[in-house]
Amino acid sequence: MSQVASSQALQADALDFLADTLTYGISLAVIGSSVKVRSNAAIAKGLSLFAVGLWVFGSTLYRVYYSQMPEAELMGVVGFVALLVNMTSVVLLISYKEGDANVRSVWLCSRNDAIGNIAVIIAALSVWGTATYWPDLIVAFIMATLFLSSAFQIMRQAISEKHATP
Repeated sequence: MSQVASSQALQADALDFLADTLTYGISLAVIGSSVKVRSNAAIAKGLSLFAVGLWVFGSTLYRVYYSQMPEAELMGVVGFVALLVNMTSVVLLISYKEGDANVRSVWLCSRNDAIGNIAVIIAALSVWGTATYWPDLIVAFIMATLFLSSAFQIMRQAISEKHATP
């Protein structure tokens, strides 16, 4: 959909969705494993989120010079539907936001998705209102920063937990 809408913010949101699917799978696979295994899984998830953040940042920088006008209406509809889905996940996971690095990474991913969806909706409204592509690119840069920040939080906690165990 992000390609159809020509939206960098929507692409960032879709890449985050893909990374989250992998994150949830890894999290489920290591539930009940040792702290070392769960910490290593969280580090891997943090690294993948870091890679997504770098990709979004780099591709958005490219789009600053080679961009086309995104379709605000399609951005808004996709962002709204995705927000409904992600808010359901956030509500289900809120009690796990202070868990170990593995569980916390799932919470952070769901929270980031909801924030990203809201940002896409704001970008869509701003693109529509200003008739420029800049709001789309600004939101994509903000999302890249959020991904990078979350990646560092996950990895820092996972490394701390890994070193705290004998």
